[in-house]
Amino acid sequence: MDIVFLLLTVIGLSVFEIITSVDNAIINAEVLTTMSAKARRWFLTWGIFFSVFLVRGLLPFAILFVANPSLGPWGVLTAAFSNDPAIGKSIQESSHVLLNAGGVFLIFLFFHWLFLEPKNFGLKGERFFHARGAWFYAIISLLLTSIVWYAYQHDEPLLQFGAVLGSTLFFIIHGFRQYAEEQEKKLLKNGNMSDFSKIAYLEVLDASFSIDGVIGAFAFTFAIPLILIGNGLGSVVLRQLTISNMERIKKYKYLKNGAMYSILVLGVIMLFHSFGYDIPEWISPVATFGTVAYFFNKSRIELKNIPEILRPAKKK
Repeated sequence: MDIVFLLLTVIGLSVFEIITSVDNAIINAEVLTTMSAKARRWFLTWGIFFSVFLVRGLLPFAILFVANPSLGPWGVLTAAFSNDPAIGKSIQESSHVLLNAGGVFLIFLFFHWLFLEPKNFGLKGERFFHARGAWFYAIISLLLTSIVWYAYQHDEPLLQFGAVLGSTLFFIIHGFRQYAEEQEKKLLKNGNMSDFSKIAYLEVLDASFSIDGVIGAFAFTFAIPLILIGNGLGSVVLRQLTISNMERIKKYKYLKNGAMYSILVLGVIMLFHSFGYDIPEWISPVATFGTVAYFFNKSRIELKNIPEILRPAKKK
């Protein structure tokens, strides 16, 4: 495999992991301020072990096993690190269900953000869609029906199942995150809750946020070692930002927009891959870099201009 492509993939995975987990890092930073210094050190040290090595380390294998149950747990582990081209081809050919489910999950995630979630409006049209939040359920229902029908027309029952599976996963994760938002408010208000309870909450929440990054990673590559390296680096970098520069990161108000448009692009790529369309592998990292760079620059320009906007007008 070309070294340039390897580096492009790893960096792309790291960037995607960072931007999709910014919300998680902000919640972590807010809850950490209510904890003792000892508990914060424990979370920021051992939390990396749980979030990177256990959750983000095991989840790709679990997803690959679900998509390829015939390999068995040990077969998935050995296949992930095998250089045999036949094994790699077999995994890719049998992973259309994973790609379809992941594509539906990511696209639903984007539309939920576009229609229902509070946001800083970074592009024309976002305000229009946000004002019509009730359309969300109609849009995703029609989209799911269209994907299932297209799979039916091509006599692909497993892809029909994959689309429904992705939809189911979205609503399960979405429901959990809504509950987590309510718990966060209680955590910040309730001064009697123990540090242990707060750490447990943050670890579970971190596990749920990791799902977006891991599923999206399969739009970049099916090489598990690259996913582990890329997502692991992104997670470590984000944890360091949580410690030192979170307030500065929060000032870049359109980073979430960049994350969500990247999610949309990767979701579409996964859908096309699942139906057999050939899309060059470099598209995913390049699209991620371009999207994030655009919204980062937009945030930087607005942040740079804030002092001028706030400056009182000169008297004539």
